[in-house]
Amino acid sequence: MRKLLVRSGVVLALLTSSLIGMSPASAEGFLDDPVPPPDDKVVIDLIAMAGSGCRPGTADVAVSPDNTAFTVIYSDYLAQVGPGLPVADGRKNCQINVLVHVPQGFTFAIAKVDHRGYALLERGASAMQRANYYFQGMTQGSFVTHPITAPLDDNWIATDEVEVAAMVWRPCGELRNLNINTELRVNKGTSTGTSFVTMDSTDGDIRTVYHFNWRRCP
Repeated sequence: MRKLLVRSGVVLALLTSSLIGMSPASAEGFLDDPVPPPDDKVVIDLIAMAGSGCRPGTADVAVSPDNTAFTVIYSDYLAQVGPGLPVADGRKNCQINVLVHVPQGFTFAIAKVDHRGYALLERGASAMQRANYYFQGMTQGSFVTHPITAPLDDNWIATDEVEVAAMVWRPCGELRNLNINTELRVNKGTSTGTSFVTMDSTDGDIRTVYHFNWRRCP
């Protein structure tokens, strides 16, 4: 068994070309540099979900008690290939729309995203996970893609990170939904058996964690 760890130095799609409507320069005018999380409770609403990887009722969101992150929990997100399986099973996607209610006087950006799952990939097969994130009303950019290399029979994790200077912040005082698009793909290649990749654990509770950075609004 071999655990796969992928760390991307590529700036998140949310924080670069996808949000051309807000450049890093828009951070000018904030009262200070990034600050510790607010003490008041952050509430996140799951507005909508769609896609072959997250049928209704198979995904949920939760905010960490310390307000430093929120978690998307998938219970049935699986892409697979093999004898007798439909071709469509090799690609699954999930589009989630969330609304983050933050304490008055604060705003946030997504600083880092940890994607986790499990993969059983035969030698000769290949897989990938990809995602992008953008605020409502802003341009959707390209996906950040992480290959998952075969052979593999273990957990995998892929991390996207961005420098503070490049972060894009939700406009102060505005309620803009955050759109989260993810995708899993498996290609059988030269393999002959069944291969799969999930964002789902043996206990049905694998999590993709989105880490907040906070600022005070003027």
